[in-house]
Amino acid sequence: MFEELTNRFETIFKKLRGRGLLSEDNISEAMRDVKRALLEADVNYKVVKAFTEQVKQKALGSEVLKSVTPGQQFVKIVHGELASLMGGSARTFRFHTNRLNTIVLAGLQGSGKTTACAKLALYFRKQGHRPLMVACDTYRPAAINQLQTLGKALTIPVFSEADKSPLDICKEAIKVAKRELYSMVLIDTAGRLHIDDDMMKELRDICALANPDEIYFVADAMTGQDAVNVAGEFYKQVHFSGVFLTKMDGDARGGAALSILQVTGAPVVFIGMGEKPDALEPFYPERMASRILGMGDIVSLVEKAQEVIDVEKSRKLESKIRKNEFTLQDFLDQLRQIKKMGSLQELIAMIPGVGSQLKDVDVDAGMLKKIEAIICSMTVGERNKPLIIDGNRRRRISAGSGTTVQDVNKLLKQFDSMKMMMKRMNKIAGKRGYGAAVRNLMPF
Repeated sequence: MFEELTNRFETIFKKLRGRGLLSEDNISEAMRDVKRALLEADVNYKVVKAFTEQVKQKALGSEVLKSVTPGQQFVKIVHGELASLMGGSARTFRFHTNRLNTIVLAGLQGSGKTTACAKLALYFRKQGHRPLMVACDTYRPAAINQLQTLGKALTIPVFSEADKSPLDICKEAIKVAKRELYSMVLIDTAGRLHIDDDMMKELRDICALANPDEIYFVADAMTGQDAVNVAGEFYKQVHFSGVFLTKMDGDARGGAALSILQVTGAPVVFIGMGEKPDALEPFYPERMASRILGMGDIVSLVEKAQEVIDVEKSRKLESKIRKNEFTLQDFLDQLRQIKKMGSLQELIAMIPGVGSQLKDVDVDAGMLKKIEAIICSMTVGERNKPLIIDGNRRRRISAGSGTTVQDVNKLLKQFDSMKMMMKRMNKIAGKRGYGAAVRNLMPF
């Protein structure tokens, strides 16, 4: 996501860092490059024109400070305008505790509404709410079954009645939700074209009946400007309050995310980052601007860590590290926690100053699977006391994990090196307290 745009911006900023000051000539040259980069990222032409004019005015105006370098100042201006372009601040869902909360999902067929419905239900349940998903797509074959399957996997209830109209299903679902004290209802509607008058009328009728707190337009980010154009036409008939962009983990160039607010007036509120139910992120314009400009996103990284890191386990692990009792089982537990946070490439990109330096490094996710397989092939005793692993045990472990003896030897050698490093850090920490030194060994 945004990889090509990020690379282009880095090249532009690198040129400006060598300049002594921001002049009209070098700013104009930079803005030509910015304009070309945004157009190639499939950003709406009118949006690009307005954006570049705004950046140019600020770069040449009184806001330019003499205490920073031209490159730093230009990055600051572009960052602020990018964040403003995408909405400035995040738009969060405001829950009402004294009544049922309702969200309607609309969009084209194939945009990912049903999956988005399940992702949102899981996201809100994690926040302590009790969601009910409603299957109102009676037109697409297996649409109801798909939502039911997702609901069963997530243990989130789904209301469906295949022999009734979407309007009747919606009406009955709201009654059930109120009677059984659900805190929110997520209504998955059928995919439709904005030129289909009958289907658009049905959507308006559902919205009129449900009186939703939010109407989210689900758009496929892979379609670029087509997604923006369709969203604009949809908005003329159904004034949705926000946009859920799916497939942002693919090779989408990012133009939809940067253009959609300016074209429709509705901000991006969520983005889908994969097929898994938890592959969902609230959309934060400032953080996204930082990612686009290669500045990382440490806040989102910390939030991902907080979701998966067990505080009590972390305390116990810290105690083990202090006593130099860190085992392969502890290593496996930490590895699994990191895997829950997402791909390593994505996590590295969020670290300020690191993502851009390691952008060409191929992070081998298969290596982590290999390490996990090797440790899982060990007995409890072997994980706790790796020194007992002799030649015969190594051959058994390699056969059980589908790896080679050399792979097992390499892992054990790396683990020994890690233990030695921890021991040295403990000695250093002993002179000034364990705190900082020991915590530096923790994943996060």
